[in-house]
This record gives sequence, structure tokens and C-alpha cells, in this order.
Amino acid sequence: MDAHLQAFDACLKEALAQTREWVPRWLDRLHGDLKDKELSARQLGDKQVFVEARTALESHRDLIATRFLAALGDSVGNALPGTDAQPRRAKSVSFDELELMGDDQVQETVELARVQQIVNMTVDHEIVELTARLCTAQGMLSVNADANPLRADVVVGALIKSLKGLSVEPAVRSRWLQTGAISLGNELQGLYTHLSTLLERMGVAAAGYNVIQAPDVRTASAEAPTGRRVGGAQEETGLGADALLTLDHLHQLLVGNLEQPGEDAQREPGIAGTGNAMVRTLASEVVSLMLKQIAADERLLQPVREMLQDMKPALLQVARTEPRFFADRQNPARRLLDAITEHSLAYTNEQDRGYAGFSRQVRNIIDALQKPGPDLADRFPGLLQHFNRSQTEAMAPEQVQARGLAVKTLVRVEQRNLLAERVAAEFRSRNDFARSPGVVRRFLTGPWAQVVAQARLEVSNATGLGTSEMPAMRYTDILPDLLWSSQLALASLNRPRLVKIIPGVLRTLREGLDSIDYPREQAEAFFQALMGLHEAAYKTQRAEPPSDNMPSVQFEDDLEPWMQPAEARDTCFMDDVSPESQPDTQPSFVDTQPLQRDWVDLKAEMVSQPPSQLSIGTWVDMWQDGQAVRCQISWASPHGTLFLFSGPHGRSLSMTRRGLDRLIEQDKLRIVADHGVVDEALDEVTRQAWLNSLKAEGI
Repeated sequence: MDAHLQAFDACLKEALAQTREWVPRWLDRLHGDLKDKELSARQLGDKQVFVEARTALESHRDLIATRFLAALGDSVGNALPGTDAQPRRAKSVSFDELELMGDDQVQETVELARVQQIVNMTVDHEIVELTARLCTAQGMLSVNADANPLRADVVVGALIKSLKGLSVEPAVRSRWLQTGAISLGNELQGLYTHLSTLLERMGVAAAGYNVIQAPDVRTASAEAPTGRRVGGAQEETGLGADALLTLDHLHQLLVGNLEQPGEDAQREPGIAGTGNAMVRTLASEVVSLMLKQIAADERLLQPVREMLQDMKPALLQVARTEPRFFADRQNPARRLLDAITEHSLAYTNEQDRGYAGFSRQVRNIIDALQKPGPDLADRFPGLLQHFNRSQTEAMAPEQVQARGLAVKTLVRVEQRNLLAERVAAEFRSRNDFARSPGVVRRFLTGPWAQVVAQARLEVSNATGLGTSEMPAMRYTDILPDLLWSSQLALASLNRPRLVKIIPGVLRTLREGLDSIDYPREQAEAFFQALMGLHEAAYKTQRAEPPSDNMPSVQFEDDLEPWMQPAEARDTCFMDDVSPESQPDTQPSFVDTQPLQRDWVDLKAEMVSQPPSQLSIGTWVDMWQDGQAVRCQISWASPHGTLFLFSGPHGRSLSMTRRGLDRLIEQDKLRIVADHGVVDEALDEVTRQAWLNSLKAEGI
């Protein structure tokens, strides 16, 4: 093992050993702090709260320690060298998750964030030093905070996990966390200092930090005039300057707990308070924050972002009557915003073909929404329908037909390849398979498995043939003769049989390979090797029986989805060329438009999330002919072995999962958007509300 990896391994093991000492010490300190608060409490009710928390801690102390150590050990163990799992940085709750939460879960989320923030503030200096050395120990040249499996959010997450299963009231758990946060940070501070010193003694230097220049983003919303009028109504401005959208506010808005139908309908809209007015106020704030995030999204062209800000007055007006429209994916206003932002990702430059027409359509939509009138909400369905129809009509009929053919072909290719895998398994299970030469074994589990699979798929079209005449039967019936004739020790003992069967075997092999249009050059290479085996067997005279010794094991090539030449043409197949056979002449992503997220994070996501799980609709930048091309996954096969991308100008291309993996490894494919732009904007609104909840607590 590399010396640095040995140091990394030793550091994590030392951390677990130290944890067995400081966790009981922290629990003792927590017990003492609860006792102090109990004694200093002036009100009887406050004193009783701490009495209950202290008593419960005494009852569950050993169980908490055991569970905490186990949970933390699992988290750290996942990052040990040689394991596939990697720790993921804890993230705030997403918009969709928040809607499904109960009040207790929302409070728990805020509580977790509060404890994490206190602990992070305590260990701020020590964690920086330890993380830098751990990154070096893992072979990194620069610091990646997520590479530290001992970071504070992992420890706090393990603590929360260990407390969840206890039969105690949520208020008791909350009291433990609030009281013990500072002492927990102090324990981690000492642990991090100890581990940094250990790594320094082992010769592990600190990795450097990359300095990234933050882009100067000017949002259109910041420059837009206030107080615009839409449909005769004054635009709502959201919460006041001193108000903050908290996670609890947003949750109550999504579940509808704030609305009070009996409230005075004449109350001035947009004024903070309870009931309907508060609902409208919060909804307006969400819309404003959502559009602010979209305005800062550099994946969209600047003119598109500016036009989308012009939709703000109309969306605010919708929020007055349908406060939760942005959470309803079927709401016409939300669907229209989704459709525009989704299609806008196709353009990376204002000179791209089709952008001018797209821009005019968006401008026409905004003009229609800005016309005065009480029917604003009724305009969205028609505008959405017209926009979707125009995008469909923009694709030439031959492109639609070509894409349909590509999908149909890829379905057939995957079906045949999956069947070929089963056929290859059948071949390997034969008693005479393992003794045959490697060149024959590879042929049978590769091309010939494809031949038999193709024949079996076509058996329904051969209804007029007898069983013995069906190609699939004939292609498998030759296996005994093929395998026998390729074994020198056996075939050399019976030359008359060898001479008799060779013509039929070769004829059937050529017929089968022709049925899948197998490349002639590769077929001839196999026939030359096979005939060499036959010739050697014919010329050899053996009086002794064949040896029972097994041949040396040869690893078979992994089956990869294979296409016939015509299928590759129909699907614009992007062949997987290994780096060993072709030098890397294309540049990687350098000096291109920055992505919303760091490429290191995206690559880590791809490691943990196989490409086959990428959803349809994901936008990527792919290097082709020396330049980055924006493409979208328009189809993925059911088993995730094949992908169809829609490229610029309606052109499609396909590739295998292995090809996709290789492009990612070579830094020639990047994810631009794997979620909708509006979805990500709302997630950011939720994160901001999550942070605001901490501010509301004075942290």
C-alpha cells in the first residue's frame, strides 16, 4: 500500500479509537451541563424541562454511546481505502422533500442545521488543517472538503441518527442537542488537532486550496423597476426588508396551514399577517426568490434570463389567486415556466440555429402576459399549448422519423444483446466448452451468441419451417462438432470424422455471421484461426488417449452491446474507442462556460450514480470535433445499456453505457442540468429558508 494511503488508513483507525474515549466523556459533560441548567433555572417549568432531559439521559446513556459509535463507525468506514462507498456532504432539504414533511420533521431539520453550525464554528480552524492533510493522504493535489470523512456534518449526522431510535420525546432530544452542541464541538476540536499532529508526524503535508474567482453575476431582477402593474393590479413586493422566509413559513405555505378562508377578503393584498394575506405574501416572496435564482443561473443565456424576469409581474399576480402554483407541476403557469427554461438549455450562443425563433416566441409570450385584463390565469394554458406545438413543429419530419427509427433500433439491439448474454451463459455451461481453445470460446460467447440470439428473436417469422430447419436450432446443433474439432487432442484421434464435419461447420458459421452482417475482416480472422486448428489436428497422429488436464484459464471479454453496421447507421452510433487504440487528441473542458456546480462534485455524483440511472431530459456538454456540443438524453434503454442523445439541429447520436463512462473519465462529457431549472431554483429557495431559520434563532 502507498505510504500516504497507509497514513490515511491509520488516521481513520486512530479516529475511531479516540471516539471510543471522547463520546463517553462528552455524554458525562452533557449530563453535567443539564444539571447546571437545572440548578440555575428560576422558573419551575424550566427546571422541570432539564430534570426530564437529565433523567432520560441517565436511562439511555449507554445505548446512546453504543449507537453513536456504531453510526459514526459506519460513516467513517465507508471512506476507508478499498471501499466503493464515499461519504456525501449533508445538504439542506429539497423543495419536494419539504412538502412531504411533517411539522416535527421540519423542526428536526432546522435543529440539525443549528447543531452543525455551532460545531462548525467551534472547529473552523482545526477542520481546515485536518482536511488538507487527509486530501494529501488520498493522493489529491488540492483540497476537497467532501474527502474528509470526519467532518463535522458527518459526526452530527451520526449523532442525530443514533438519537432517532430512542423512545424519548422530541423535546428531550432537542434539549440534549442544544445543550451539548458546544461541548461536542470542543471534543471534535481536540480530536482534529490530535489527528493533524499524527499525520504531520507521518510526513503527510497539507494539500493546497484552489482559489476560484466568483463570477460577477448581475441579475435582471436587481435592475428591474419596482411597482409595475399587470392586469390593472399593483405588483406585490413580498416580505418586508426585516422579514425572512423561514423553513417553517415555506412548509406551512406548501401544506396549506396558513390559509384562513374566513378572513376579510377586502384586506390589502401583500400585507404580512395571518390567513390569506400571509399566504399571498409568502407566495410572492417565493416567486421573487425563485426568479432571482433563475436570473443568476449562468447555464441560461443572458437575454433569456432577462426575458424571464419580465414574467415576474404575471407570476406574482398568479400567486395572489393560486399561492402554491409553483409547487404544482401541472399548473399551466408552472408548466410554461418549466417548458421555457427547459428548452432554453439547448442554446449556448445567441447565434445558434433556432435561437432567434425561440427568442421571438418567448417575447411574444411575455407580451401576451403583460396585457391588462382580469383573465391572466386563463392565458397560460393557451400560451403553453402554442409554445409546445411550435417546438414540435420546428423539428423537420425526417428528423422525427429518424429519431423514431433510432429508438426502435436501439430497443431491438438491447433485446438481442440481453438474449445473447443468456445464450453465452448456456454455452459456458456445456461440459465441452472449457476444454476448447480461447479463440473458440471468445467467438462463441461473442459473435456466435449474437447470431443465435438474432435467430431466436426471428423464430416467429419462420412459421413455415420445421423445427430442424429453424436457424436457431441449426446454429446450436453445430456446437458439438465445432468444439470437438477445435481440440487437437480429440480431433487428431478421428481424422475421418474431422474431414466429414468441417465443410458443414464452416458453411453454417458463414451463414450465421452473414445473418447479422458481421464484419467480413473479423470473420475471416476467426476462420483462419479455426482452420489452423483443424489443419494441426489432421496432421497429428496420436496413439495415446487425450489428456484430462484442463487448459489454462483465459478470461473472456466482457459482453458489450454490439450493433450491426446498419443499426449503427440508423442510430448514429458513437463507437467506443479505447484510449489504448487511439491517442487522446481532443481537448478536455478548458476555458468553457462555467457550470452551476463544481466539476469535482459532478464527477463524484457520476461515480456514485451509474449513467444508467441518469434521467431522460438530462442536458450535457459533449466534446465532438474539437468543440463542446450541447446534447440532451432523449431516450435510455430499459436496462440502461444504451442511450440516445438529441444534439444540435435535431441530430441524434447513441452510445453505450461504457462509452458514456469513458467520456466522463476523459473529461469529455459534463452534466449541465440533471434537474429542471425551476426545480433547482426552488431547491435554492428552500435552502435559503433553511439558513434563514438559523438566523431567526440568532445563530
